[in-house]
Amino acid sequence: SGNYYHQGEIRKKELEQSCFLLGIPASNVTVIDHRDLPDNPAVEWDTRLLAAFVLKHIEANSINLVVTFDAGGVSGHANHISLYTALRYKYCCFEIFILFPCVGCRVLVLESVNLFRKYTSVLDVLLSCLLPRDALFILTEEETEQAREAMRCHRSQLLWFRHIYMLFSRYMMINSLRLL
Repeated sequence: SGNYYHQGEIRKKELEQSCFLLGIPASNVTVIDHRDLPDNPAVEWDTRLLAAFVLKHIEANSINLVVTFDAGGVSGHANHISLYTALRYKYCCFEIFILFPCVGCRVLVLESVNLFRKYTSVLDVLLSCLLPRDALFILTEEETEQAREAMRCHRSQLLWFRHIYMLFSRYMMINSLRLL
């Protein structure tokens, strides 16, 4: 629930506000508050437990596309990496070969790039276009500003370095992904 700094309730509301700005209704937002899945950038979550939660959500909402982090978690955040690990586990297990094709669900993972590329903003477009990937999203100026507004909803997390992130990170406008 985002309770690492004891701000779980605040962060839930911020998430809903952010999603609303992006056109995602609150009814489509699920916050899992489980003692074995703590919000902590240094804790890897239990793969099987997390995979069960994710699969349940996919099935309950007839989701056909999941976008998640790759093995680098973009910033090395252990919780982010755990999401990738859980989806990879489910995707590679026998039951997923039965379930994922039936629900028609594909998984795209967001490419983690090195620190230099991460903070070159729009200058990374050419390299991103030249490198292999399965999908590339380049946001318009309006979409980038909408993403920034959505980030600003997360006031409890807007530390000085996140302001730099919003100004210079390629992820605010360029995202390369690959199929799992």
